[in-house]
Amino acid sequence: MNINKYIATLGLLLFLTVASFAQDRPDREKIKALKVAFITERLDLSSKEAQLFWPIYNEHESNMEDIRVKEWSQVRYKIKKANTLSEQEADDLLGLYTSLEKEKQDSYKRLFNKLKNVLSSKKTLLLIQSEDDFKRKLMQMYRQKQRNN
Repeated sequence: MNINKYIATLGLLLFLTVASFAQDRPDREKIKALKVAFITERLDLSSKEAQLFWPIYNEHESNMEDIRVKEWSQVRYKIKKANTLSEQEADDLLGLYTSLEKEKQDSYKRLFNKLKNVLSSKKTLLLIQSEDDFKRKLMQMYRQKQRNN
């Protein structure tokens, strides 16, 4: 990657980061834009790869968001009240939690199988690492913002 492209991407990432955290509650769309810029930079996708990659990845992200919504609305909320659940309710909740975790794994399997035709295995591994790095970076920025307030 040439240095000008790297500097431009880094500048865009920095600008979007500052803009997204200027609000009290970061906007999901801004975070998504940051993630797209971060992953694009990290994977150094060719235009052909990007054209094939993003629809597959966006479908996966949509599936994961649906699972996360179910998890929060149907599981996490109830876990906070675990002491008030009957044993049967707790058992049912564990079953639902396990089912949602399997849905996440299945979504990743589908993603990786589809990406075999688009990216090298090395770039797919870089995607996994990039997602983890992005989450860590986002949390660091959030913690820094909290310390500064």
